[in-house]
Amino acid sequence: MIFDPKPTRYPFPRYTDKHYLVVKKDNGVVFDKNYPYIDRSRGFRFKQFWVRVLEWILAFPLATIRLGLRIRGRKILKQNKELLRKGAISCANHVHLWDYIAVMKAIRPRYSNLLAWAKNVRGENAGLIRMVGGIPIPEGDPHATAAFNKTVKELLVAGGWLHIYAEGSMWEYYAPIRPFKEGIGYYAVQCEKPVLPMAFSYRKPGWIRRVIFKQTACFTLSIGEPVLPDPSLPRQEREQDVVRRCHEAVCRLAGIDPASNPYPPIFDNTERVDNYPPLEEIK
Repeated sequence: MIFDPKPTRYPFPRYTDKHYLVVKKDNGVVFDKNYPYIDRSRGFRFKQFWVRVLEWILAFPLATIRLGLRIRGRKILKQNKELLRKGAISCANHVHLWDYIAVMKAIRPRYSNLLAWAKNVRGENAGLIRMVGGIPIPEGDPHATAAFNKTVKELLVAGGWLHIYAEGSMWEYYAPIRPFKEGIGYYAVQCEKPVLPMAFSYRKPGWIRRVIFKQTACFTLSIGEPVLPDPSLPRQEREQDVVRRCHEAVCRLAGIDPASNPYPPIFDNTERVDNYPPLEEIK
């Protein structure tokens, strides 16, 4: 029996890929074809090195305490060491502001890049998001999108890791697994890389966390077996097949029977199925 925190205080939007967080700052950075989607300058890499040191010393212990974090399935990384050594994509449901720290801890000592909402990479946390590997997703500019795709493919072909929140946005403490965007299948097939499914599920917090720290739930991050593209399928079907199998894997890892999950595996302007008040009505 899974624990559903039922986070009624969060104004989830009407569509399952939309954001409800308010980003207060806009630094004006333009994500065009000339933007360094992965910054390889010496100065940036020097600062990133020290940020990674702080991840191990400070961020990982703090996130473990703050989230009540447990990680399951790290043995799968060892069992698939040779497959994953050549690069991989990971995916998970996006359910907390700190959940990427948990992902980084789970895959250590590997480092990953992260596809990030462009608005966040212009906002108050822009510097930190970039330092932990954030790659902003450009919008409304086909030339920028081409440059972005080229960078992502080069990263994967070179053996890098990429984390994708395939649901498209962060919904805090949300229990069902929302539909996945098809980009995860596109990059897996284009670059011939495995996808490592992960899932956050919830545990009921003890009275200290619940009463003193007002914590809604504790988190468990489970790692699943890699999902490989099926070479027998035509390209488009192969991409969609990866998305469906990843969605099913994340459901199971979260303790949800895929057949009982209320959402389809692939996003198609999918609306919320629960009765939380939509953001449009709250505003």
